[in-house]
Amino acid sequence: MDQSLSPDSMQSSAPVTGRDLRRIRANPDFWYPVAWSRELKPGKTIGTRYAGQPIALVRPKEGGSVFALEDRCAHRQVPLSKGTVKGESVQCCYHGWAYGRSGRCIDVPYLGKGKLPNGVRTYPVREVDGLIFVFPGDPAKAETTPFPRLAEVANPAYKTRRFGQLVHCHYSFMHENLMDMNHQFMHMKQMGQMKPRFLGQERGPGLVEARYSFARTSGKQPIGEALIFGQKRDNSEKFAHRDVMTIRTVYPYQTLHIQTGDSAPVMDLWIAYVPQDEAELTNRVFGLLSIKRPGVPGLLDLAWPFLTAFTERIFREDREIVELEQNAWYEQGGDRNQEIFPVICNLRELLVECGLPAGQDAPAPVARGASSA
Repeated sequence: MDQSLSPDSMQSSAPVTGRDLRRIRANPDFWYPVAWSRELKPGKTIGTRYAGQPIALVRPKEGGSVFALEDRCAHRQVPLSKGTVKGESVQCCYHGWAYGRSGRCIDVPYLGKGKLPNGVRTYPVREVDGLIFVFPGDPAKAETTPFPRLAEVANPAYKTRRFGQLVHCHYSFMHENLMDMNHQFMHMKQMGQMKPRFLGQERGPGLVEARYSFARTSGKQPIGEALIFGQKRDNSEKFAHRDVMTIRTVYPYQTLHIQTGDSAPVMDLWIAYVPQDEAELTNRVFGLLSIKRPGVPGLLDLAWPFLTAFTERIFREDREIVELEQNAWYEQGGDRNQEIFPVICNLRELLVECGLPAGQDAPAPVARGASSA
């Protein structure tokens, strides 16, 4: 560790934030992925969510662009995602009310055209690199809000894996988990014993960055890691602290890339954690993991199943640990973390600054499997 990890800095982050971080809501005024393109077939609609908001994604059959509506018919509140796509509209499965991409009700089969009711909310949508994004906040801000760079998806020199699952925890646990590489202790069975070296950090508006290098002190290099670096490595000094891993939270997204010197990154990760329930204590992960192709044509494609299995095992361990953290939050009735790592203290401050405090009318947290009164 560098000298910034001094005894004076080893204090709980709770007094710094002044609020329970796990009650801070994600800021909706950003572009959030809510579905993979492959999930939405032509002429179909599917239901998704952002922080308790039900959203229906609609893809017209004749090649029209995707549009997004509130997933409730204005009539009886039945989900429009259960409806039928008709041209550039979706028709509710109950009474046949139809809505266009503007959200306006354009047809009620048993009424005249001059008697149509109000419509439903619509969301700005973008479909990029196999992901469907919506802007769940103020739609007037959508055009001026920067859109994230999505790893190396469009670069033919890389092969990209798309991954993600539902994780039962507040999104802040996910940010902390990836940013703090001292938790490699947990992955010893998968990666061998790794000694991280904290190289420094950066704190700016909407941004926290941490840089690390690593040395393997015991165990063998896993096949998945060898595929990422494009070479076999032993535990000698030759490979110790050779590569730099840079992790950034650029609110509300996270990125991670690994490179040696000034060469192109061997790995480039972009990831987003999208809150699902109204209390934002469950999130859906959308990840894009780009791996640089080695000099041997086709080698990475042949070995891809091994890399997929390796990264799945790592993600499984991470998911299990953050869900244990969330369960501890339920049991203790709040955030009692005693954080001593400076970069994580800065990260927690960032998430509070950029997020939204929970409103007084926010639902009380309910653990999985429990029910509220």
